Amino acid sequence: MMSLFYASTSAYVRKVMVCATVLGLADELERLESAAHPIARDERIAAFNPLAKVPALRSENGLCLYDSRVICEYLNARGQGNLFPQNGDARWRSLARQALGDGIIDAALLARYEFSARPPEKQWQDWADAQLKKVAAGLTEIEGQVGGFSEFPDDIGLIAIGCALGYLDFRFAELNWRASHPLTAAWFAVFAAHPAMVATRPHL
Repeated sequence: MMSLFYASTSAYVRKVMVCATVLGLADELERLESAAHPIARDERIAAFNPLAKVPALRSENGLCLYDSRVICEYLNARGQGNLFPQNGDARWRSLARQALGDGIIDAALLARYEFSARPPEKQWQDWADAQLKKVAAGLTEIEGQVGGFSEFPDDIGLIAIGCALGYLDFRFAELNWRASHPLTAAWFAVFAAHPAMVATRPHL
């Protein structure tokens, strides 16, 4: 079996697990306990990834892969899937959407870490606000594109965006992003109901 350092709260781990589920590879992943943290380094993860970040995967023959973008592409190749378009504008559109979803997750994580990882005397509200401004801009971009989205997790760009929206629901419910993005909300209601999304919902 492949081994994966796993965290049920990580949107990036969720990306990997959605891909694995869609590709029929989820049962081939041994999920290893981890405690990734921006300050307290988990040396167990470092055995697979020197950056000590999840997700980190090791194949049966000892090949170590990280981060989610690399692992998802590896799983797609292994499962002979079609989550990564191979040619033309479809490929670049998919990869750009993956970057958009990942960027929203990155910004949301930085905003969360500002208050969950820093001591109170070092917290900077303007920094967190700037990160959430990136999240808002990303949501606006999604709202403009969502009319062309599939309702199924059949493309890495849409999987990344779906995991980003799920992370906002999980950690930033107070943003109430659906209120100002009705088209995205309608799309996500269907997309999030897919079995691969349901099976990977974040939880504490």
